[in-house]
Amino acid sequence: MSRVAFTTFAILKRPYGDPVVQGFDDLTPPTFAQAENSPGFVARAKESPDQSHITNFNRDWGAWGRFEVPRFYTGGRTDETDSRASTLSLWTDLESVFSFVYSGIHRTALAQRHDWFLKPEWPTYAVWWVDDDVIPTWADACRRLEHLHDTGPSPYAFTLRQAFDADGSPVRVRGLVAAQPADA
Repeated sequence: MSRVAFTTFAILKRPYGDPVVQGFDDLTPPTFAQAENSPGFVARAKESPDQSHITNFNRDWGAWGRFEVPRFYTGGRTDETDSRASTLSLWTDLESVFSFVYSGIHRTALAQRHDWFLKPEWPTYAVWWVDDDVIPTWADACRRLEHLHDTGPSPYAFTLRQAFDADGSPVRVRGLVAAQPADA
């Protein structure tokens, strides 16, 4: 059996705490709650409790590994300068990820992304399959995002629009255009 790993990455227009991005910050807790209550949700990277006094970069993320960001991030790493938004989660299947991303509070936030985030020159998310006993790490997520950016969708890292099944074959996700074989 396999599960779907899903990571997101964006850079805020201003660091956390700035009024320009406060709307995003305000939607984060209910969006996480929506994810955790969504069908197909397995788990998400969460820092160990009682660490709000230290930056994401220094928090303990347990089995999810040391916090890392892809090479696209050039912002700060202190509470006053942190301007990245990133998540890492596990799901039972691609349909569950799709349903969460394009519904509810997350869809509302997605519609406002241009207000809060820099226009990306990199993928804003990556999807890949892992074995049931694997917890993806932040380092894995960075490698997958960078690979997707550098080489495009493949079974190693893909998008929902150009998805692959657990065996590496192109697959259609809920009516989105399916990936084409490399030799097509």
